[in-house]
Amino acid sequence: MSDPIASIVRRDVDELAGRFAAGKPFRHVIIDGFLEHRFAEALLSGFPPFDPKYARNEAGEIGNKAVVERIRGLGPAYAALDDLVKSREFLDLVGRITGIEDLQYDPWYFGGGTHENRDGQDLDPHIDFNRHPHDRSHRRLNLIIYLNPEWDDAWGGSLELHRDPRAPDNDVRLVTPLFNRCVIFETNEISWHGFSRINLPPDKRHLSRRSIALYFYTRERPADELAETHSTIYVDRPLPPQITAGHVLTDEDVETLRGLLARRDQHNQRLYRDVERLTSLLDRANEALYAGWLGRVRHGAIRLLALARRRPT
Repeated sequence: MSDPIASIVRRDVDELAGRFAAGKPFRHVIIDGFLEHRFAEALLSGFPPFDPKYARNEAGEIGNKAVVERIRGLGPAYAALDDLVKSREFLDLVGRITGIEDLQYDPWYFGGGTHENRDGQDLDPHIDFNRHPHDRSHRRLNLIIYLNPEWDDAWGGSLELHRDPRAPDNDVRLVTPLFNRCVIFETNEISWHGFSRINLPPDKRHLSRRSIALYFYTRERPADELAETHSTIYVDRPLPPQITAGHVLTDEDVETLRGLLARRDQHNQRLYRDVERLTSLLDRANEALYAGWLGRVRHGAIRLLALARRRPT
């Protein structure tokens, strides 16, 4: 098989590295024609059809986003892509572009793989989980290849890179998800990204936003980038600018507000589940701590210490 990476990428590594380092609002680079054209066409041709069993959201409901993590089983083109992205040569090439050495491939494709987002889907600004759930390695890079022969920013769904979605003067860089366009960006505590709700024109409703998401890790990361282990952190979108005192709500406004409230409820439910799991773990740890004769001795010592502290001196 011929080289799946377009020759221009290998030729212009130094230029791409400069663009990545200078990327705003955080380090990133956009590369058009990233893959050899016939290979990109084969990936589009082999892209899996939307399947509801791959479309459950964080609330366990069927949504408008389908994710297939294990791409190797999707056919020859995806097996070749898997061979490519786990090769040391490819990892070193991405490392030269980004300045991040010793990158690791994720054999689980955790959260990655093929992503298909249909009309009505959006993605709130967020920073990604920062440690791999299996080996605790540090998540360092997202590499996304888009497979959409046509797309318009007016339809929503274009990638947004945010400086700070919580700030009133937030700066946003828009990346149109066009065919064979690749975006590589660092993942850290300031790499806020998402996309607005997809709202396709009636004659384009047969389209969907298709991409392949690849995530890369390292065993260590710079000390100034370390943070406590966390899951994906979302920032809910603000009210639309037209929602002001005296404004008469339209049907579209009401639908937008319902969507915003439903999303907040969804995020709150996820947080409640996380707290419930942590509380359960803490309860089990306490039970183990005070189990057996050693636990009874420890419990007695704590009670005696508490009584001693209450006695007047």
